[in-house]
Amino acid sequence: MKETFFRSMTWLHTWVGLLVCWLLLLVFFAGTLSYYRYEISLWTKPEIHSDVFQSYQAENLTQQLREGQSYLSQHAAGAKDWRISFPTERKPYLSYGWQTQPKPGERRGQFIEHIVRKDGRGMVTDIRESRGGNFFYRLHFDLHYMPAKIARWIVGFCTMFMLLALLSGIVIHKRIFKDFFSFRRNKGGRSWLDAHNVSSVLALPYHLMITYTGLITLMLMYMPWGVITAYEGDGRAFRAELKPGRVQVAAAKVPAKLIQLDTLLPRVTENWGDTPIKQVVITHIDDKNSRISFYKNTGQSVTDLRIPLVFSGASGKQLSQSPDAPSAAHATHDTLMSLHTARFAEPLLRGLFFICGLMGCAMIATGTLLWAVKIRQKQQKCIKQGNKPSLGLRLVEGLNLTFIAGLPLATCAFFYANRILPPSMLDRAQREVDSFFAVICMIAILACFDRSLTTWRKLLGLSALGFMSIPLLNWATSSQHLLQNIASHQWALAGFDLLCLMVGTALWFAGRKLSHKQAQQPERVAARAARPNNGRQLSAASVKAPSELKPSTKEGA
Repeated sequence: MKETFFRSMTWLHTWVGLLVCWLLLLVFFAGTLSYYRYEISLWTKPEIHSDVFQSYQAENLTQQLREGQSYLSQHAAGAKDWRISFPTERKPYLSYGWQTQPKPGERRGQFIEHIVRKDGRGMVTDIRESRGGNFFYRLHFDLHYMPAKIARWIVGFCTMFMLLALLSGIVIHKRIFKDFFSFRRNKGGRSWLDAHNVSSVLALPYHLMITYTGLITLMLMYMPWGVITAYEGDGRAFRAELKPGRVQVAAAKVPAKLIQLDTLLPRVTENWGDTPIKQVVITHIDDKNSRISFYKNTGQSVTDLRIPLVFSGASGKQLSQSPDAPSAAHATHDTLMSLHTARFAEPLLRGLFFICGLMGCAMIATGTLLWAVKIRQKQQKCIKQGNKPSLGLRLVEGLNLTFIAGLPLATCAFFYANRILPPSMLDRAQREVDSFFAVICMIAILACFDRSLTTWRKLLGLSALGFMSIPLLNWATSSQHLLQNIASHQWALAGFDLLCLMVGTALWFAGRKLSHKQAQQPERVAARAARPNNGRQLSAASVKAPSELKPSTKEGA
């Protein structure tokens, strides 16, 4: 402990933030992109950019169910399950999908999806393999290249550190409201501190909410003792009581013809009224224990529940009832889950969540940059004498360059790989993911040798060029370009291109700012050297030439 409570909290805030900040930046960055998970997935499938998008029409459900059942019977006989997905606000197309039987040693089979054209007279079947927005969604809590359970423990550990950093930051912020309105430009470490304060305070409620609810989403994994005690270690019994409609039943191995799906619509309407249907899932097709599960579209309500209405596929008997009102604990958990995922959000609210997520990234990035600037200032005298910066400073500056400048460029590489790699390439989706991490690794290697402002400027400039060129890439590799998407009101695709333009512009301005800073640095040093010192004017010979000023090219950002 330090000599005072304030100093102890300052020490805690510094170190719990610094130790995990780069992984937290990756998690925050990927989680922020996940707010547009479905829009990114749409963009990464240019085959469906024209003559596919349609809205939900309740009067067409009967015909769509009949045609879907007929199509799946012809093309997916023997599949593990069938799925008929109706158009929603964020997935505006009708699709018929199925999961193949898993191979020995596999938990799941391959999922295949065919998309119905808008006029209903054809199918889009040749769609490139891509994880799209789902990659960023899984990345922010499952990471990659490691078992999911281990990754979630690591992310949970970092999230707890994030919560401690937020709480200790509130304690040490004596002038939290005054500093909110203070931003001093071109003041070195003071400017980084002001940027850190503003990005922290402006979105503080969001930061606290997203961090706490992030822990809540996996709370039964982190703290399973309540379930273990109450159910004597039987997790299956707990899940059956928590979500009775989602209990899986084994196949009876007794053939039984599947009923017509459209005959169940009146009973679905009797239970749900005019609530839109999102999906119909059929398991154990043509078996006595076949199940038909209807899922409602809950996108416009603050809920994350997916409680299905289940019928027997052989007899049509209803096997589950609409549940009673959930308990207070269940409703609270469900609401917190929904706040974290923002699945209920309208476009404007989703945009606000996205901006707050970017501010979270800025908060983490400015915190690491502030630490590096302060330590370099302390070591400046030794550096001027020809000594190398400390290992800790070099490590922090290298990680800053790798993640702060690397994540935008890696994301850009992911989108370019989606359009450049051959559609028929083996394991194509994984190769897109590999391109993301390959760029980060290359920048990490570069950071071992060069962490100068020039390197920062070049990487930011390359990212800016890449993002601003994405609309041109889409025009060259898709049937629809930006202006056509705007004219046809395909706002998900148009919004993606426009957002890339804005991100590219912001990165370009950031690169220009670093160039301006680098250009002014020799002039500032010369001006300081020419000032009176102890009543004497320094000679011109005592002022170093710009070529001799190491900090101007080797100083970290």
